Amino acid sequence: MGAGGGSVELGGAELVVLADAEAIAREAARRTVAALAAAIETRGVAHIALTGGSSAVPLYRELADPARRAALDWARVHLWWGDERFVPIDHPDSNAGLAYRVLLAMPARAAESGSGAQGIDVDAGDVPGLLVDPANVHPIEVEETLSDSQPVELAAQLYAENLTRNVLQARGGVPRFDVLLAGVGVDGHVLSIFPGSPALASDAPVVLAIPAPDHVEPKLPRVTLSARVLPVAGTVLVMAGGSGKSEIVAQVLGAERDPGRWPAQSALLPNAVWLIDEAAAAALGEVR
Repeated sequence: MGAGGGSVELGGAELVVLADAEAIAREAARRTVAALAAAIETRGVAHIALTGGSSAVPLYRELADPARRAALDWARVHLWWGDERFVPIDHPDSNAGLAYRVLLAMPARAAESGSGAQGIDVDAGDVPGLLVDPANVHPIEVEETLSDSQPVELAAQLYAENLTRNVLQARGGVPRFDVLLAGVGVDGHVLSIFPGSPALASDAPVVLAIPAPDHVEPKLPRVTLSARVLPVAGTVLVMAGGSGKSEIVAQVLGAERDPGRWPAQSALLPNAVWLIDEAAAAALGEVR
């Protein structure tokens, strides 16, 4: 299967191989806007779980492009995160900080503008970020919980409560996102669900505190959604690009199924679309 946007079904999911990271971002942005627009048309509101990592930057830039901004009533979109590293929002490893800087163009809210965390210019629509209502942005509360004796656990609890209050629940009290974005880690993790994680269990809490991994960077504690959110989401978009992901992509998309070893296989679902580039697909061989 070559580049150019052709797709096949693999493990229940749709697999699309594209030319490069920019093509992944364009296709992910197109599908994201379409799915959010459909949710707004149906319910008047839409919910998306954002991601971090290398695939997020080109996607966020694509979504913040003027044409994408004009294609959707972003004021009706709620922003959530699939996982977060337990660092302040102005830390370079913060997933929320990345979105504030690139997607929302809110350096003030990321504590980087030198003018405090007011974001007045953004609220007035005077900068080229998405015009999302600040009240609809729901980062995991890291800084607010740092003084607690168990800050990661408290942040997970507060995030779960916020989701319960604001997001439509599927059976079992699992939040149903209209779009969930994710990448694939070099060890096969998805979100911050690492190999052997309790977040893979069918009865796992919706939100979990995850100890700092010792096998992948950054070695930081995390808060993550569990794998239970994946099958109930409207659309799951999994992105992987670059030659550095070719080996793990081949393993995750290979014939052997073992989500405990490769958690990203939890996203091989009928509601999931995997967008990878030619470099990441290099070790796949001919997909049949």
